[in-house]
Amino acid sequence: MSQLWTFSLGTAVGVGVATALFWARSGTSRPNGFEKLQAPDAPAEPVPDGEAATAEEAKPVAPEDRPADAPESCPGVSSENAGKASSCAGCPNQSVCASGEAKKKDPALADVQDRLSQVKRKILVLSGKGGVGKSTISAQLSFGFSARSMDVGLLDVDICGPSVPRMLGLLGQDVHQSSEGWSPIYVDDHLAVMSIGFMLPNQDDAIIWRGPRKNGLIKQFLTDVTWGELDALIIDTPPGTSDEHLSIVTYLQDAKIDGAIIVTTPQEVSLMDVRKEINFCRRVSLPVLGVVENMSGYACPSCGHTERIFSPSTGGEL
Repeated sequence: MSQLWTFSLGTAVGVGVATALFWARSGTSRPNGFEKLQAPDAPAEPVPDGEAATAEEAKPVAPEDRPADAPESCPGVSSENAGKASSCAGCPNQSVCASGEAKKKDPALADVQDRLSQVKRKILVLSGKGGVGKSTISAQLSFGFSARSMDVGLLDVDICGPSVPRMLGLLGQDVHQSSEGWSPIYVDDHLAVMSIGFMLPNQDDAIIWRGPRKNGLIKQFLTDVTWGELDALIIDTPPGTSDEHLSIVTYLQDAKIDGAIIVTTPQEVSLMDVRKEINFCRRVSLPVLGVVENMSGYACPSCGHTERIFSPSTGGEL
């Protein structure tokens, strides 16, 4: 009897194993009753603090959540690792972020909003590449609005290379300060200008500043200059997507920027950087009002023939 029982049991096990091998090799699903038993979930292993901080740093950070003078790897002021992550080492905001003070809204935002409350339109002029005529476009826009009897302000935040004073014939002018703030320099009754170029004792002096000092001057331009009522404020920025751009976008987030005009030239080497500028605008939710292709051709004043100075390599596609 015991031999018969052993034989029956062995036969049943053999049939079960053979059936399982058949389903496994054929790739068909198992019928009910033959589901693979799942092992209970293993307890999660604790993640070391360093690895958790690294994962936190890898998350994309909104530009408004990162101080203007913070490194690219900043985890963001609202992060639990703010001031504690490895990327925070050496950042001038580390102690402020670690204490939680950085999570509080910068009072300068309200000051900028109040100072620019009488400015109807705020327009940035951007370029990915230097030397494409961005400051020229800014000046021409300002003159165009002014010629239509509109009150315009032109703010030059190109800290290291201010060219607006020379373009507008304002070299040697001095900025006057009163109890109300800094008074801009007037080209005519409708056009006011402010630039660091007015504050240099020598026009050939190099401005060798780090990000925090640039940030401080831009904040001062936005909070201390008495623009008064303006139909438009044109802000001429330096090339690229660095400290000055982040500072402007951050300080104007409550005052509302109407959008940006991007300047390029036809060559692909310029268009490459313009694409980066457009991506920057997308990341900071800054509307692009238009793209100006400057230096696209020279029109002969005698015969009217237009000669392309820089042949477009891609047809100007962005």
